[in-house]
Amino acid sequence: MKIAIPVAGNQLCLHFGHCERFAMIEVDEEQKTILNVEYVDAPPHQPGLLPPWMKERGVNLVIAGGMGARAIEFFNQLGIQVLVGASPDVPENIVKAYLDGTLKTGQNVCDH
Repeated sequence: MKIAIPVAGNQLCLHFGHCERFAMIEVDEEQKTILNVEYVDAPPHQPGLLPPWMKERGVNLVIAGGMGARAIEFFNQLGIQVLVGASPDVPENIVKAYLDGTLKTGQNVCDH
C-alpha cells in the first residue's frame, strides 16, 4: 500500500492543493510497518491534476488536513481512498498512527 501526505516544511500541510511536496510512504499493512519514504515535489497547482498524478504513482490512500469535496470525489473515482481532518505532524508519525488504528481525524479544514 502507498500513502500520500501533503507536506509543507516537515509536516502535513493543511491545504492539500497548496503543499510544497508529498511524502509517498510505502507500508506493509499486515506487519504495520513503513517500508519506504520518498518525498516528491508537488506539480503546479491545477484543478483535477493531482488525482491521476497520484494514481500513476501507485497511491492507494491520501491523508490530508483538508480537501475540497470535488477533489475527494475524483480521488474516489480512481480508487484512491481519502482521509481528511488529520492534524499537522511529521508524515511518518501520521502513517504509524494510521497503521496502529490510532489516527485521530477532525473536521475537513477545506471549505470548497
